Amino acid sequence: MDQRRESLALWAAENILRLTGIEAGNQLEVVSGDASFRRYFRLRHQDRHWICVDAPADKEDNPRFVRIAQAWRSGGVHVPEVLATDYAQGFMLLEDFGDCLLWPALHADESSEATVAELYQRAIQELFSIQSLNGGDLPLYDRALLEQECNLFIDWLCCKQLALDLKADDRRVLESFREVLVAGALSQPQVAVHRDYHSRNLMLCDDGRIGVIDFQDAVKGPATYDLVSLLRDCYVRWPAHLVEELAVRYWKQARKLGIWPGDWEKFHRAFDFMGMQRHMKAAGIFARLNLRDGKPVYLDSIPNTCQYLRDVAGRYPELDEFVRWFDQRFAPALPGLNQ
Repeated sequence: MDQRRESLALWAAENILRLTGIEAGNQLEVVSGDASFRRYFRLRHQDRHWICVDAPADKEDNPRFVRIAQAWRSGGVHVPEVLATDYAQGFMLLEDFGDCLLWPALHADESSEATVAELYQRAIQELFSIQSLNGGDLPLYDRALLEQECNLFIDWLCCKQLALDLKADDRRVLESFREVLVAGALSQPQVAVHRDYHSRNLMLCDDGRIGVIDFQDAVKGPATYDLVSLLRDCYVRWPAHLVEELAVRYWKQARKLGIWPGDWEKFHRAFDFMGMQRHMKAAGIFARLNLRDGKPVYLDSIPNTCQYLRDVAGRYPELDEFVRWFDQRFAPALPGLNQ
């Protein structure tokens, strides 16, 4: 056991004893620790269990995580309760939502399209809990951040991963495309945004509700962002009719709640354009995770993510220039992704 893990186990056991009177021991089980500096462990005692978080203070903003967790929980969002913290050491003790992620439930052998739709509908209902919050204490999903995210696609995927030699005309096309997407995002109703709301960050809890995790990067931003993260998940592709059916359900309820005042056509366009911005960002992050962090498994998700970009852009004549660039300059380089 490494030193930090041992220290976390002792700290967690002391806090569990203080909070519950239970002597839980110090046998930590690994839960996850992949795309960030945080590591998650489980500590069990008989039928009780807790999540112990190792989040180094020099790498993670733990006070921000706790502020969001407490605000969202008090606002009705189903996030884990924060039971204890040690900001100096970078340790947290959280309520344990269990092991049932939404992702495997969606892909179980017995899952029908009706089952998938019902599970997504539950996730959409929990999303409304987030979007009904004020969100005024969150950082803004502003132009600078939206542009920075689009640039991940240009810098990390195009230039570094695929070694594309982008000429002035290439950059003009990409910057023009980026501007259209950013302008569309900024014109939407602004709500609390989880920013990574998809089936690998959502739990199926024993109480029947969807549990929300990995929310520390939340911002106030475009109303369609989390919905497109959920329904056009970079890791999977659902039938178009199912995605549209779920998007329509969201739109109808969002109108009733005052989250989205516009008509379906305006909403659908905003949903499409927001998805392209997110997919530019995600494809760039996947390349960065490979090149900078030594995690090549994320390369496998780039083709699906980029196919979303091509498919959606192809529906809009005003994006024809980007589509031509994609087909002529970008797509021929993709087969060399793993080289």
